[in-house]
Amino acid sequence: MVNTGMQLISFTCAVTGWVMAIAVTALPQWKVTAFIGPNILTSEIVWQGIWMNCIYQTTGHMQCKTYDSLLALPPDIQAARALMCVAIFLGWLSCTVSCCGMKCTTCAGDDRHAKAGIALSGGVLFILTGLCVLIPVSWTANTVVQDFYNPSIPIQNKRELGQAIYLGWAAAVILMISGVVLSSTCPHMEKDAYRRGFPGRSFPNTRSPAMDPPKPITTNSLPLKEYV
Repeated sequence: MVNTGMQLISFTCAVTGWVMAIAVTALPQWKVTAFIGPNILTSEIVWQGIWMNCIYQTTGHMQCKTYDSLLALPPDIQAARALMCVAIFLGWLSCTVSCCGMKCTTCAGDDRHAKAGIALSGGVLFILTGLCVLIPVSWTANTVVQDFYNPSIPIQNKRELGQAIYLGWAAAVILMISGVVLSSTCPHMEKDAYRRGFPGRSFPNTRSPAMDPPKPITTNSLPLKEYV
């Protein structure tokens, strides 16, 4: 069983991964312009996200436009929208459940079994959150790589992996590792240990052996007389 310090560190890392997942959902840098061909320098950079397209010009001006139709989007973008929204909700639920199962909180009283079960549920939810982030990010990255090496796609339409993809991979890894650490707080207690007890420790359920009542002191000699 991990100690309280390790549990706090893993919970903090999990919350950090959840915040990173929120940033990945909002960022438009999922697909960026591929700088290939004879033109090394371009006057504008195209960013494609799951919610909008943005055009960033070298003058510092940026213009973004949201997608007009959901059904017109490719399957990877549609799946990314749904899974990232599910990941954000699961991350919030994981934080709430894990707070109740932390050793440093007073939820569930002193019942160690109940707190361990709650912590286990929170860790599993964090692992599911990491998977919901990993699937759309990896799917989009695979689509970008396939389109990049597809000769039938024009050069101006080719894209590269954006910063949001790498941030999403980092968030997924942090969430899953933190979830595994939190899940390891579930104790595997042996019943015999509670029956036998341990030397030098007293348990409320164990009874001390009954002591014999004191016996009167008897002597074989005659009773003594008191002389003044």
